[in-house]
Amino acid sequence: MIEILLEDQCVECNLCVKVCPTNVFERRDGKAPEIARQDDCQTCYMCELYCPVKALYVAPNADEVMGITEKDLNETDLIGSYRSSIGWEKGQKSTAKQDLAYKFYLK
Repeated sequence: MIEILLEDQCVECNLCVKVCPTNVFERRDGKAPEIARQDDCQTCYMCELYCPVKALYVAPNADEVMGITEKDLNETDLIGSYRSSIGWEKGQKSTAKQDLAYKFYLK
């Protein structure tokens, strides 16, 4: 579930608003988007993936808010960690070749 949007890091690009399939975010003029409908989050990670400045953290538990704070994120380096783990950072090589799930669909 979406846990945190770091307003001081947000560049107000509103990509999170655009890519969220369940309309969790609310666009605000001149400000960072607001997490307006947190309970609607389906933990798809799209907002975290598309955020160009690592201003979002989506916790892996889709059923409840974990209560993670900005301080926790700074101490554990969790902010944007999903984006990094799948190779979406600048300069990273794609990890798609490591995903062998495609073998299930070969005929």
